[in-house]
Amino acid sequence: MVVGAQRYRYVGPAQIRDQAVAVQAFTAEPGDLASRLTGRRDTEPFTFVVTVEGRLRLAPRRTEHVAVAGGRQVLAAGEMTFARDGSGWRVAGVTNQSTGYCPDPDCWPAVGRSLDRLGIAHPGDFTEKVVFRRCPSCGERNVVRDGDFLCALCDSELPADWNFA
Repeated sequence: MVVGAQRYRYVGPAQIRDQAVAVQAFTAEPGDLASRLTGRRDTEPFTFVVTVEGRLRLAPRRTEHVAVAGGRQVLAAGEMTFARDGSGWRVAGVTNQSTGYCPDPDCWPAVGRSLDRLGIAHPGDFTEKVVFRRCPSCGERNVVRDGDFLCALCDSELPADWNFA
């Protein structure tokens, strides 16, 4: 278990959580990720979570994050793309895009540590950061775009700080 790291609970629709089924997710282990990536198209992203133990779990992109996490809390969630280079596999793109967990971009250190543990080169931060806020007026989950902190549903002002705790 990683001590002191922010944990994210599932905040998406109960129907999706309740319908999440066992998926073809796997926990990446040092030395086995390359064999799992071989034969895949480089541009095909994975859905990922970092477990509270700091382990990277991956599944095909259209898999719900809550299913990859087994319904549990996570340290990070998003999408990740790998590419081959001269020395093996590396992370080509990684985001915190998960509307089920709505993680703050500040969750990057958990992702970076999980990749370092696996010996996978990475960009050192999210290649695309998504800012999520819950509307205090209507409760809707929002993606903040272009610094516009207004609820897409009710037009109320969204808080400056992450607020899904």
